[in-house]
Amino acid sequence: MNADQKYLLKKQADLQAVPLFAGLKKGELEEVCRAAKLCRMAQDDYFFFQGDPTAHIYVLLEGRVKISQTNADGQQILFRAISPTTLFGGLAMTQTEFYPVTAQVAEDSTAACWSKEDFLSLVARFPKLALNAMEMMASRIQEFQDRFRELATERVERRLARTLLRLASQSGKKTEQGVLIDLPLTRQDLAEMTGTTLYTVSRILSQWETQKLVINGRGRVVISFPHGLVQIAEDLPPSAEDGSVPEL
Repeated sequence: MNADQKYLLKKQADLQAVPLFAGLKKGELEEVCRAAKLCRMAQDDYFFFQGDPTAHIYVLLEGRVKISQTNADGQQILFRAISPTTLFGGLAMTQTEFYPVTAQVAEDSTAACWSKEDFLSLVARFPKLALNAMEMMASRIQEFQDRFRELATERVERRLARTLLRLASQSGKKTEQGVLIDLPLTRQDLAEMTGTTLYTVSRILSQWETQKLVINGRGRVVISFPHGLVQIAEDLPPSAEDGSVPEL
């Protein structure tokens, strides 16, 4: 057993936290670990590019990864931030031939990876993997439906608040100032993720900074009053003790 295999076996608890591997028996999870390889990437490297063949499935074990897509105009749109114990490249489990997104390393990262052929072999041996994969796909479809509904029906302030809270749940770190979204993040990124303009995002963030909801710096956002953003995201009125948070 080499060092990588020993490392992966030690990470069984982390892998079991991934919905794809939920409910696997101990021996089955060990087989999954033995079939995996470690992929170590430095910051700004890429696990795969949009348009690459769907050759591998990944689970991030350490680090951060940005998932983005380039549209027909050459504009890059940030979709989500990947934190440890998150699956990505999952379309390699299907008949999809090419990745529709790019996975870029936001900080030095280590991932477990399985070739498409090896993973489909595991699915054939352990049917629970197939059931888990279907549930994950259904959950992802629901997520996209929710995002589409947000873009079509909700005010920009609510969409931006939801986006910041979602990013904080994916890559947030507690600091003395609040919850730091630990990911290089520009106002243009936020505009693309919320379906609005750079000007609108800048205006709203400036308002929120005045209201002490966020601290907005160059390429970083700190949520200093998360409950205030939750109120905006859920369209709730300010409570008596939080009356200092005015409506936008």
